[in-house]
Amino acid sequence: MIFKLITYGSKEYSEMVELRYQILRKPLGLDFSEEYLSKEKSDYLCVCEEDTKTIGACILTPIDNNIIQLRQMAVADNYQGKGIGKMLITFAEQTATDNGFNKITLHARKTAVPFYEKLGYSIVGDEFTEVDIPHYEMKKSFIQKLQ
Repeated sequence: MIFKLITYGSKEYSEMVELRYQILRKPLGLDFSEEYLSKEKSDYLCVCEEDTKTIGACILTPIDNNIIQLRQMAVADNYQGKGIGKMLITFAEQTATDNGFNKITLHARKTAVPFYEKLGYSIVGDEFTEVDIPHYEMKKSFIQKLQ
């Protein structure tokens, strides 16, 4: 398995969008608009590949100089439960800290809260609804290494 950053608009990006559609959007009857996807041009696009096939993905969107938001976390159905999500989060966290961010925030589906809690994320605030699904805002802070 390979974990890497990919480029917006690349072949790998198209595969990432398709994975996110299949796992996150299609079950809800939702699609991606060009306008929505165009906002990802300056994001960190993280993927996990096996045999050149994208099997996991997430996006890191800078909020400010210290905070980055993890979004669109998806692992292919036949790879779920095998630790890929955990490894993808670890890669995303390393990417965030390597780029000077010291806090990650995310909107977790209620069913995914235990997964994120095991990885050190904490709930911030009350339950809310996003795309007609219960969510919680969660965060994790990192201590920056001294140079």
